[in-house]
Amino acid sequence: MKLIYILLVILSFNATAQEAKLYNPKANAAKDIAAAVKKAKAENKFVLIQGGGNWCKWCIEFARFAKADAQIDSVINSSFVWYHLNYSTENENKTTFAKLGYPQRFGYPVFIILNERGERLHTQNSEYLEDGKGSYDKRKVQSFLENWSPRVLKPAIWGDK
Repeated sequence: MKLIYILLVILSFNATAQEAKLYNPKANAAKDIAAAVKKAKAENKFVLIQGGGNWCKWCIEFARFAKADAQIDSVINSSFVWYHLNYSTENENKTTFAKLGYPQRFGYPVFIILNERGERLHTQNSEYLEDGKGSYDKRKVQSFLENWSPRVLKPAIWGDK
């Protein structure tokens, strides 16, 4: 019985460790982002790129925070295709970061919003979204996501045609 318990504990730690792997150093970022843009266009969404790495505690915390809060998770799922752009010693994705205007200058994570045509609309320094206590501020994050969503950036909402 003790052996079964130990195996279950090991398997649960392994599953948790695998879940924390948001970033794939082996991914073809250019191809993945092109697919995200295509999906975003088909679903009337934008692309939310989160630049960072599995080594970045703030990157992991943002993903945890966003999924744990039903309203934040809902805004992301309804408005964005979320892509995790890897930066690590295994793959710095220099070309992709350069095409996005060198957002890494803000540190990690950094958020880049692309429209349905793959054009960069905004780069967000995540420091401005923090709560000062080791996580993120719900009001700030929700405001950021809602203010850069396709719904509010359509001309019709502002009375333009």
